[in-house]
Order: sequence, then C-alpha cells, then structure tokens
Amino acid sequence: MTEKKDSFLKGAFILAAAGLVVKVLGAVYRIPLARLIKDEGMGLYQMAYPIYLILLSISTAGIPTAISKMVSEDVAIGRFKNAHRIFKVSMIVLTIIGLGLTVLLGFGANWLAVKIYKNPKAFYSILSISPAIFFVSIMSCFRGFFQGLQDMTPSAVSQIVEQIGRVIAVFILAYMLLPYGVEYAAAGAAFGPVAGSVMGLIVLIAIYYRRKRTFDAQILLDESGSLENPLHIINRLFIFAVPVTLGGLISPMMSMADAAIVSSRLQDAGFSVKRAAELFGQLSGMAVPLINLPVVITVALSATLVPAISEAVVLKNRQMVAERSETGMRMSIIFGLPSAVGMYVLATPITLLLYNNAEAGMSLQILAWGVVFLALTQTTTGILQGVGYAGVPVRNMVFGALIKIFINYFLTAMPSINIKGAALGTVIGYLVPSILNCFMVIKLTDAVFDLKHMLLKPAFASGIMGITAYVSHTGFMALGLSQNKATLVAIVLGAAIYGLALIAVGGIKKSDLEFLPGNQRIIAFFNKFGLLRG
Repeated sequence: MTEKKDSFLKGAFILAAAGLVVKVLGAVYRIPLARLIKDEGMGLYQMAYPIYLILLSISTAGIPTAISKMVSEDVAIGRFKNAHRIFKVSMIVLTIIGLGLTVLLGFGANWLAVKIYKNPKAFYSILSISPAIFFVSIMSCFRGFFQGLQDMTPSAVSQIVEQIGRVIAVFILAYMLLPYGVEYAAAGAAFGPVAGSVMGLIVLIAIYYRRKRTFDAQILLDESGSLENPLHIINRLFIFAVPVTLGGLISPMMSMADAAIVSSRLQDAGFSVKRAAELFGQLSGMAVPLINLPVVITVALSATLVPAISEAVVLKNRQMVAERSETGMRMSIIFGLPSAVGMYVLATPITLLLYNNAEAGMSLQILAWGVVFLALTQTTTGILQGVGYAGVPVRNMVFGALIKIFINYFLTAMPSINIKGAALGTVIGYLVPSILNCFMVIKLTDAVFDLKHMLLKPAFASGIMGITAYVSHTGFMALGLSQNKATLVAIVLGAAIYGLALIAVGGIKKSDLEFLPGNQRIIAFFNKFGLLRG
C-alpha cells in the first residue's frame, strides 16, 4: 500500500512540475514575441489562438481523462487486453474528431476572419494553427493511456518537449516571415503549436514502442475472456467526457468572445481595423499574460488543496476542512493582492520594460486587479472540487463570462472608454465567480474567516509596498537611473518591503506554511525569530 501511495505521489509531483514549467514557458515567451511582431501582430495571433483552444477542448478536454479512468479500472483487475482495446478504439475516435475539426477550421478560416473578426489578415493565423488540433488529439490519447497505467512520466516529458518545440518554432517562423508582413509573422507564430504538437507526439510514440514488449507480455498473461464491444467503449467515453469538456470550454470561449467582440466593437467606436487589432493585442497579448504569471502559485496551491481537502472529507474532520479552506483562501490573497497593487502602481514602467510599449500599461493598470479575483477563483475551485462540488465553480464561471461579455460589448464601443472597457469586463468576469465561490466555500465547509487577518493585514502590507514601489521608481529615475533599471529596483524593493510589512503586522500564521515543500524547516526558521503568529 505504501509503495502504491509513494508511486501515486511521485506521479502527481512529476505532472505538477511539468505543468508549472509549461505554464511559465507559455506565459514568458509572449513577452519577446510581442516585441518582435508588435501590437497588431499580437492581436492577429490572439484572434487565432482562442478558436484553436475551443476546438481543442472539444476534442481533448474530457476524452483523455475518460481513457485514463477506463484503462486504470481494467488494469486494476488484470484486464490488459480490454485496456488496450480501449486505447485503440479511443485512438480511432480522437483521430476522426481531430481530423474533422482541423478540416472544419481550415475551411472556415476565411469566414471567421472576415465575418467574425472583420479583419481579413486574421485568415493566415487561423489557417496556420488548424493542423495542431489533429496532432494534439492523437497525442492526448497516448497521454490518457499512460496515465491510466499510473505512468505519468511520458505525459510530463511530452508536455515539456511540446512547449519547447512550440516556443522555438514561434520565434524562428515569426522572425523569418516578418519581412513579408505582420500578418505572415503572426501566422508563423500561430504555426508554433503545430510544430510543438508534432514533437510531443513523436516522443510519446517512441516511448510507446519502447515499452510495447512489456504491454504484449501483459496481454499474454490476461485470461479475462471476452472483450468489450467497441460501441460500448465509445458510449462510456462520451458519457464521462461530455461534462468535463463543457467545463473546459468556458475559458477558451471567453477568449474567443473577446477576440470577436472587442475588435468589432472598437471598430464601431471609430477605430481603424489596424488600430483595433493593436489595442486588442495590447490587452490580450501583453497585459493578460502578465496577470497570469503571479497565479502560477495559486494554480499549484489549488492542485494541492484538492487532495488535502478530500482527505479531510474522507476522515469526516470538518474542522480540518474549514482550516484548510481558510488557509488556502488566505494564501491566494497573500500572493494575489500585492501582485495586483504592484502591477497597478508600475503598470506603464512594466510594459515599457517587457514590451517597450507604454500604451499597454493602460490595459494592465485596470487588468491588474483581476489577479486577486483570478487567484481566489482558482483556489476556491480547488476547495469546492475537494468537497465534491466540482460543478459549482463551472456554473459560477458561466455567470462571470456572461457578465463579462455584456460589459465588453457596451463599454468597448464607447470611444472615450474603448479597450479599457474590455479590461474592466475581464476583471468583473473574475470577480463574480470568486465571490460566488467564496460564499459556497463558507456554506459547505463551515469555515469562519477572520477579516482582519485574511484581508486587512495583507492589504496594509500591500499598500506600504505600493507606496514604496512608486516612490522608489520615481526617485531612482530622478537620480538618473534608466527607466528599466529603476523599474527592476522598484519591483525587488517593493517585494522585500511587502514581506517585511506582512511579517511585522503578524500576517503570517503557521498554517499558511504547511502546504509548502520543506515546510518544517521554514516554520522552524520563523519560530526562531518569533515571527509566526497563531
């Protein structure tokens, strides 16, 4: 039993580590890309990407999870022949779905560019990214199969190889095609996911055939008898996959709604097609990736909370459920609030530092506050999944998405507000599910929240940090330091002041550190200097 538990924990750690690497690479590579293809290029790139994500979610969001579940069930009772039949049937299903969606997107690229986005230049990016759906669909089948065998390493390795291949291809192709026009450079960047998925698939195929001898030996030992009807396998796949897929569609559909509504309504406000694409590129290609960077921490926290809360539920320890829920939400505020304040105060210096684009700071300054609500949404989603209410955060995200679309549609078309309306819509789109999730967490976990400790102390420390960052940036600029150097110094100094201020007001508790790796050493260090409260 201990060996199985250790194996499970090792697999979970491998996938979590790979996911973190992939997410960081996915967020960071957009910074130099924006410098290369500029505002309009990023706008065109971001018009193609949400469509790709939506179609990809249809083909891969739920089915790989279903494959994993079904394969693991058969392997557990020694039905290796049927487990391999599930893999083969699923491969046929995903190949057909992936090919069909690739063809659909390829033939619909011109219609989407002209009718939906009202920007013919978007055609090249949409067409360029379409083959990725086919390759990722096949790749997801291999990943589901390996995960069903409790072997997480192939999935983790292929994810990292896929992302590295994507990033390399994005820059090589965008750089090579830039002299021919920004639309071709954006199309080159959009081809990155195709190259990455091919590389990831090659890795998985190689691993599969390397281990095929082991699979064949397992099949020879299987004496289970009859095999499951392929139609029954397909039926089981879709019964399990459809609800998961619907949940996975929300985020990319929000992004596609942005791409369609924002660009179109900016043109209705009097902006040219080119200028609308530039403003949209600043929002979605520059500001949005920045607010996704701090929440890498809360994504990991959310993943940690699911088993932690589930364990407490199984033990029927409601006090433990409440305490862990409170700790998770506090940690999301401790990380999210200073990030929001820092990005708000230094919005323009940050976009100058990263993109050499001062105007993008306008979107970032508004969007910065979304960090807090996005962090809370992710953390509370983990808590609700842990207590067995996975459908609640999906419903709440739908409410947020509908309100976001409403705000984007009306405010973006106002010439005096323009892109700022879309940024505000995004913030409120995260605010709504975060509030609804928090109420459900309180109701389901009996958690009691100390407002002073949870919000006021981190808010005070964040305020001190914000003042420090603003004054130091202004002061160092006055002393002759360059814009970028002053920004870097202000960020580092602000982060240090925040940590000191939070400790000084007693904003850190022992329970806040329990989810961290090596937590005993960290707790011992804080206790040594009398820095922990509670």
